[in-house]
Amino acid sequence: MNILLAEDQAMVRTALASLLRLETGFAVTEAADGKAALAQLKSQAFDLLLSDIEMPGHTGIELAQYVQQQQLPTKVVIITTFSRTGYVKRAMDAGVGGFLLKDAPVEQLVNAISQVMSGKKVIDSELLLNSLGEQDPLTDKERQALRLAAEGKSTSEIAGALYIAEGTARNYLSEAMSKLHAANRIDAARIARQKGWL
Repeated sequence: MNILLAEDQAMVRTALASLLRLETGFAVTEAADGKAALAQLKSQAFDLLLSDIEMPGHTGIELAQYVQQQQLPTKVVIITTFSRTGYVKRAMDAGVGGFLLKDAPVEQLVNAISQVMSGKKVIDSELLLNSLGEQDPLTDKERQALRLAAEGKSTSEIAGALYIAEGTARNYLSEAMSKLHAANRIDAARIARQKGWL
């Protein structure tokens, strides 16, 4: 089986790739961030994408959305250190087959991969229980605008990056702030990130 492992922490990525090769004999291609992973997905076929959520370039969920949009046969398993509630629903909406915490034993990961490859869904029980609570109120555009605001981009830079009018960018930000009862755009981004909605 051909696995693409996307993880921006070098030590975690190397250790995980070595474990998977030893345990299963899988072929593992490593990608150091979301941008590198996307380039790999565009250049060759993989049976499985095993991805962290929060990475520079593209998040694990954005990579899963790409796989879904391109209708690639690649299955997706997300691994994360964060048990944030909003991630699970967004991941499932993006067609993710498995969602596990990084501190799970390697046997559990290998078992989850096997189940996902056979068409089943595998979600860590802690993540699943936490996700039954709050609903994500943000639209995709509001989320994108908030993420850019959190990077310190101005309203005009956000508008340019999203190919929208400056007034529209301002509206997305004020809608997000209103929905999250935030004092300002940075506060809104902080709240959204804590809940796993960013």
